[in-house]
Amino acid sequence: MPRIDAPTVVEHRAAQRRALLDAAHTLLSETPDRPPGLGEVAAKAGLARSSAYHYFRSREDLLSAVVEDMFPRWNDKIVEAMAGADDPIWAYVEANLQLVADGEHAIVGALATLTPQTFRDSRIMEMHDSLVLPLVEALRLRGVSDPKLTAKLINSLVHTGTELIESGCSMDEVRSAVREVLA
Repeated sequence: MPRIDAPTVVEHRAAQRRALLDAAHTLLSETPDRPPGLGEVAAKAGLARSSAYHYFRSREDLLSAVVEDMFPRWNDKIVEAMAGADDPIWAYVEANLQLVADGEHAIVGALATLTPQTFRDSRIMEMHDSLVLPLVEALRLRGVSDPKLTAKLINSLVHTGTELIESGCSMDEVRSAVREVLA
């Protein structure tokens, strides 16, 4: 019988699953062009390979779960940055660009290539679309007449900034240019 490292079996299973997701995320951040196998992920998490199959049926199942896990984490970081900011709109832009500079977007991009079916899932599409909602709300509160349109325009700057950062431009260069455009 395996040792339970939590007060309840449910908490133990949640912790094991979390460890596997975190290990997969770490491995993907190290080599985003190579999807890790379940055995590799389990080893990184400190678990037996067979344990990984209790939580995920296949590598594709694990990678889909990583995608599903990343969107709320990304959104939480954005909301947190905006919550205490004097300028929540700039905080939205800055937090997104920082996540890109930290390599989070590269992982999402790799996952989109490795598990394209996941990104066609309506739940995942809804999660992706909801990332802009904090910006729309901040624009609405500022009195912008069409916050959804303005959010799309701001996100086009974020998208271009993402491309520039991922192609080698420094975060400082991109941040300064985007700030200048938004001013």
